[in-house]
Amino acid sequence: MPERSGPEGVRVHPLGLCESDDVGSGTRVWAWAHVLPGARVGADCNICDHAYVEGGARLGDRVTVKNAVLVFDGVDVGDDVFLGPNVLFTNDLRPRTHVKKGPEALLPTVVEEGVTLGAGTVVVCGTTIGRHAFAAAGSVITRDVAAHSFVAGNPAVHRGWVCECGERLGADLACGCGRRYQQAPDGLAELP
Repeated sequence: MPERSGPEGVRVHPLGLCESDDVGSGTRVWAWAHVLPGARVGADCNICDHAYVEGGARLGDRVTVKNAVLVFDGVDVGDDVFLGPNVLFTNDLRPRTHVKKGPEALLPTVVEEGVTLGAGTVVVCGTTIGRHAFAAAGSVITRDVAAHSFVAGNPAVHRGWVCECGERLGADLACGCGRRYQQAPDGLAELP
């Protein structure tokens, strides 16, 4: 089957649906994925099968959205983020079918650059996940995560530190790739 046409430079699988006009060049939308009107998607993203990106969501450049990921209104994802299979974001802290709410009632969620969220991670709305943080598969994030923090569990708790390259850091906060870090107010900061 031929690819469907989408915004200029965007490849959409014949069974995918990209209704947004704000999608960067080189982005791919695969089968049964749905990008709603109003969603902002950066360049060179990969939106895999059965993923859903709602109209008030934003994805930065080079974001990988694996199969069955749900990104709802109010979620702001930075550049170079990996969202593993079945990652789920919420946007309403107290949902009730019979209570009608407008977009102002939704709590925003921020995922900073370089973050990895492992398969099946649930992110409760109103949280910020710091740059290059790493959540283990099955984590339930209920509060802010510091930059370079490795979190796991339900609820997710800090279990150590990770390098920008994704490797776990020892007590000296040095990585085999050559990067070194120091404690900072928002997590870790790379040393020059």
